[in-house]
Amino acid sequence: MYTESASLPGDPERPNEDWAATAVPASGQGGVLVVLDGVTPPSTDVGCAHPVPWFTARLGGALTELSASRRDLTLPEVLAEAIRRTAESHRGTCDLSHVRTPQATVAMARWDAEAVEHLVLSDSVLLLESPGGAVRAVRDDRLDLVPPEVLRSHAATDRLRNAEGGFFTAAADPSVAGRAVAGVTPRSAVRAVAALTDGAARWVELFGEGDWADCLEVLREEGARGLLGRVRAREARDAAAGGARRWKLHDDATAVYAEL
Repeated sequence: MYTESASLPGDPERPNEDWAATAVPASGQGGVLVVLDGVTPPSTDVGCAHPVPWFTARLGGALTELSASRRDLTLPEVLAEAIRRTAESHRGTCDLSHVRTPQATVAMARWDAEAVEHLVLSDSVLLLESPGGAVRAVRDDRLDLVPPEVLRSHAATDRLRNAEGGFFTAAADPSVAGRAVAGVTPRSAVRAVAALTDGAARWVELFGEGDWADCLEVLREEGARGLLGRVRAREARDAAAGGARRWKLHDDATAVYAEL
């Protein structure tokens, strides 16, 4: 197995709220990939004393440990337990019922000699490449279905956050794991896996510089750092990089690539 990762902050004056990890089980068979994109709140009114990077580190650490050590749990069960564990670590000091309590998107993969499991919640992307070179993008498109005019309003967005008819993120409710896009692919049908936060996925989704197969080829040939460099260069050429939804010129951007 070969893995590579890179992450860049959207603003050097602010902490990077993304989180990423890979792990190889003690058996040496298979592996795990976890990528989180912390959700930046529109204000400090979140009911929680902890910043987003604290939350993504706690949740990401729990996801990595559980997915690598608890092969008896499915990835949705891993996510549910990691959310529960993270919530318990600050339930006594924070209002976890607040709609803007710290939260994150999730992209995960776990593989062994038989199968590749995947899970995506919210707008990070997981790419699965077949031995023949075909690339399948696993996405949770619920946020894409929210009209742009709604996303321009913080109040309107809050009404759809972790709510029926809206979109879902990993926050404090373990049951949200049941909303994730999850599945299993035979190991023989996958030769490489990649996970991108939406800041890295801009190369395809916002700028249209190539399709997902092109994106995976960049990762293979230029590495995760190469893809992020391409994103930043494209953003620098386009001051209007966000439009209605992508209002930031730069976003935290993380990419992880694994050859199985």
